Amino acid sequence: MSKRDYYEVLEVSKSASVEDIKKAYRKKAVQFHPDKNPGNKEAEEKFKEATEAYSILSDAENRARYDRFGHAAFQNGGGGGGFQQGDFSGFEDIFGDIFSSFFGGSMGGDPRRGRGRAGNDLRYDLEVSFEEAAFGCEKEVTLSRRTRCEECSGSGAAKGSTKERCPQCDGAGQVRIQQGFFTLARTCHACGGAGEVVRNPCKPCSGSGLTTKESRLKVKVPAGVDNGQRLKMRGEGEPGQGGGPSGDLYVQIVVAEHPLFQRQDAETVCDMPITFSTAVLGGEVEIPSLDGKLKLKIPSGTPSGKVFRVKGKGVPILGSSPQRRGDHHVRVHVHVPKKVSDKEKKLLEDLAEIQGTVVDDDKGFFDKMKDLFS
Repeated sequence: MSKRDYYEVLEVSKSASVEDIKKAYRKKAVQFHPDKNPGNKEAEEKFKEATEAYSILSDAENRARYDRFGHAAFQNGGGGGGFQQGDFSGFEDIFGDIFSSFFGGSMGGDPRRGRGRAGNDLRYDLEVSFEEAAFGCEKEVTLSRRTRCEECSGSGAAKGSTKERCPQCDGAGQVRIQQGFFTLARTCHACGGAGEVVRNPCKPCSGSGLTTKESRLKVKVPAGVDNGQRLKMRGEGEPGQGGGPSGDLYVQIVVAEHPLFQRQDAETVCDMPITFSTAVLGGEVEIPSLDGKLKLKIPSGTPSGKVFRVKGKGVPILGSSPQRRGDHHVRVHVHVPKKVSDKEKKLLEDLAEIQGTVVDDDKGFFDKMKDLFS
């Protein structure tokens, strides 16, 4: 049976880059891997076919020879030797990704490499005030987390005893299995890849090497952080095992609501009541802001709902250097009092008599009403 074109096998064009060829092969390898298709001879053959195609097209010299002479370049002493079963030189980076997802291990190499397991990541919800989120702060938090057992120094073995070599993997941390037409290595389930087992466990930690303890940490909250954002504290999670790195602590920011301000990214918004006379005649009012009280000039004839912008008085923009700030927006509302004094009532009655019942600026509205109901 004649061989299919290598480019057709990987479903790439003849002008495909090496990276495109690698991605195409990885996709095929995952799709037709024998472990995902147990007992499927057709899938196994397609896996071999894709591997053979990649072995030629990923090598510049072999690819040039194939483009010129086709499959004949590697037959009958055509040079290069072609693809040989069991020859996986140059495949480690791709196979490593595939095999680790299937078996929790890698192919070939030092069986003791990568034995240590990283510690678990942790999450802590930290509530801060509106102002603390805006300008940054430092908070001390207390959390319960597992730390290395002081009794056994994290070994898990009772005092006076030591760990023993795992009899299942003979201390390698991995066991080898035959999968398809090649041999794979996977993490030993008996020792979890540590290569050692505890026969006489430490009582305080029950052989785990970890105990729960309260810890105090200082968290630096940067200026401009927003609700729902996370801060990563590297290495502040649970400790690793077998020499593995510690996990990380993720601090979830929860910003408390403010009685006056709302926030939209780095912009702040507040509602401000003004008197009817100020709206009509204009004037200067005091407004609240993150920097305290500010003066705002209200022009005459300001309608209710008008929004004024005060530049640079919003929230600092997270990570900006030099630090920049958003703007502060003030939405004014004409305040209508429920009760007025006798003097105010008399003045308003005089004003109503002068103005009449129709507002000049809204004549168009009343004309439309007349047309609608006539």
